[in-house]
This record gives sequence, C-alpha cells and structure tokens, in this order.
Amino acid sequence: MAEHLPNASTDDPGAVADLVVELLASAGRQGIAPKEIYEEVDSVFHLVSEAMQHRGGGLAG
Repeated sequence: MAEHLPNASTDDPGAVADLVVELLASAGRQGIAPKEIYEEVDSVFHLVSEAMQHRGGGLAG
C-alpha cells in the first residue's frame, strides 16, 4: 500500500484524514463502496497512518 501513497511521511492527523478521503473517493470511482472497505479493515485512518509511518513495506511482526 505504501507505494501508492505520496512520497512523504507524516503523523499529521489532518493530512492522513485527507488521504483517507482521497482513498475512499478513488475506490468509489472504481465501483468499490466504503461499506466493502470497512468490511475488510476496521479503520482506514489507522491503515493509512500505519502505511505512512512504515513506508518500507513488508509485514508487521
């Protein structure tokens, strides 16, 4: 996921929230409803925030 995020690292909640809005809008354009996303992950905000902090990728251990 990190490779699809902007080339920046931030812990600013406002910036992460903006990315979440963009993610949900992009998914909507692809025909993916927010409900489908939230069935897969508990918190999109947390997911994006973690991805921004761990841009190297890989699995959490």
